[in-house]
Amino acid sequence: MKRREVITLLGGAAAWLLPARAQQRTVPVVGWLDSRAAAVALGQVEAFRQGLREGGFAEGRNVAIEFKWADDRPERLRELAADLVRRQVAVIAAISGPAATAAKAATSTIPIVFNSGADPVNNRLVADLNRPGGNVTGVSMIMDTLNPKRFELLHDLVPKPAVIGVLWYSNGPNADNLVETQAAARTLARQILVIKIAAESEFDDAFTKLADARVGGLFVGTSPFFQSQSRRLVTQAARLALPACYHVREFVALGGLMSYGASTSDSFRRAGVYVGRVLEGEKPGDLPIELPKRYELVFNLATAKALKIEIPAKLLALADEVIE
Repeated sequence: MKRREVITLLGGAAAWLLPARAQQRTVPVVGWLDSRAAAVALGQVEAFRQGLREGGFAEGRNVAIEFKWADDRPERLRELAADLVRRQVAVIAAISGPAATAAKAATSTIPIVFNSGADPVNNRLVADLNRPGGNVTGVSMIMDTLNPKRFELLHDLVPKPAVIGVLWYSNGPNADNLVETQAAARTLARQILVIKIAAESEFDDAFTKLADARVGGLFVGTSPFFQSQSRRLVTQAARLALPACYHVREFVALGGLMSYGASTSDSFRRAGVYVGRVLEGEKPGDLPIELPKRYELVFNLATAKALKIEIPAKLLALADEVIE
């Protein structure tokens, strides 16, 4: 083959490769910013991917996801958010209120879609639920508003005059929202013991205090931190033979007695749908904050039997799921 023909052939190959490489570079990257560790979020990541697929985006085909995990160290979130900004991701999916706050501090231009259990207006993530404005929108499960109902459900299962222990995370956006739970306790004439913790190292001491006080039940506050420690919480409650009420189903699947709250799988799916809409060109500030559409009351009958608790028929009739 003549030298001129070789050059022509190589030039043609290069011309063919360039568009392919350009196409690869245009695949949008979604930055996943999460307060927790990866191991506790597998089901929720899959629900998020399902939402993306509903919007026409499949990971590995026409979208990529860059995962950033803070491993329950909230002080890392700002650094991780800044790294996603440097990488010029197309959208940041901020998982939890603290993650959304860190993302918002890192950029005012890259769209942010959050999934949080806190009130985004009170946390100053958005100005208005219907018209968020700016570069932020998302899904809010607003878990704290359900605390009075969750406390009432636990009250029905814990005989008086037993004290109910309340475990509360004191280092997050929901730290000051204990008042509604305390009000519910007063309304039901129940004595409570509030124990606040701010770190994993405080768990053993907290459960020692619960045991010393001989509490008859455990109400666990809403927090991504508690979700990341779900297996440990359920194990400790079982060790003390405490009927416990949690805010999401995942605790009950691990052996917790009961939960009542928004469906986390549904909220992550809808967050994925919103990310898809942003990737299609919609402005986050024009997308209203999505509020819970599905609530779940879940019981674990095996745990109830182990605790020698008979769940009233009226509650079982209201349950969305009963784990045998």
